[in-house]
Amino acid sequence: MVNKINGSDTFSSLPSQVDLELLEALLEPEDANYPWNPGDDESEAYFQELEHQFGIQDLLDEELMRRSQDFYGHLDTLWSGITLTPDFNDNPQQAVVLNLQETLRTNFSACVPQALLNTIASKAAEIFAARQLISEQLVECVQTVLPTWGTEDLLVLARPFTYAMRSSESQNAVSTLNNLQNSEWTALSEVEKAKASLAIASYAFTQLNQSQPEL
Repeated sequence: MVNKINGSDTFSSLPSQVDLELLEALLEPEDANYPWNPGDDESEAYFQELEHQFGIQDLLDEELMRRSQDFYGHLDTLWSGITLTPDFNDNPQQAVVLNLQETLRTNFSACVPQALLNTIASKAAEIFAARQLISEQLVECVQTVLPTWGTEDLLVLARPFTYAMRSSESQNAVSTLNNLQNSEWTALSEVEKAKASLAIASYAFTQLNQSQPEL
C-alpha cells in the first residue's frame, strides 16, 4: 500500500508540458526577453532601440502617405484630361439625336433657343419610326416645348407644314423661320412661337426621312 502511494507521488511530481515551456522561456538569453526592471543599464539601450524602430516606422508611414497622395493626385489629373466620346456603334440612336441636334443648331440657333432645338430633335428622333400621322407627330413633338397648347389648336397650325412634308418640301419651314430671324424669341407671340416650333419639328422630320437609308 505504501509503495502504491509512493508511486502515485512520483507520477504526480513529473513536470507537465506547460511547466516545461515556462522553464524554457525562463532559461532563454536575457536579451531575448523584455527587461522587467527599467532601472537596469541594459534596459536603457533596449528602450532606445525600440524608439528608434518606431521612429523609422513613423517616417515610412508618412512617406507612404505622401507618395499615395501624389499617386492618386496624378491619376485625377490624367482622368480630367480624358474626354469621353460616345460610341455610336453601340448606340446608333444616340448618334441620330446628336446629329439632328447639330443640324438644327446650325440652321436655327440664331433665332431659336438651343435648349428648345435640342428638345425637339430628341423627341423627333424618338417618335420618328412610330406609326402616326404626320400631323400627330408634329404636334406631339411640339408639345414637349409648348405644353400649354392644346392638341386641336396645334393641329390647325400644323396643316401647312403637314402638306409641305407630304410633298417632300422643307422650304416651308425654313421660310417661316427666316421671317423670324430679326426677332428675339422672347418677343414673339405665343402663336408665332408655336408656328416656329412646328416649322422646326417639320424640318427635323424631313432630315430624318432623308437620312433614313443611311441608318
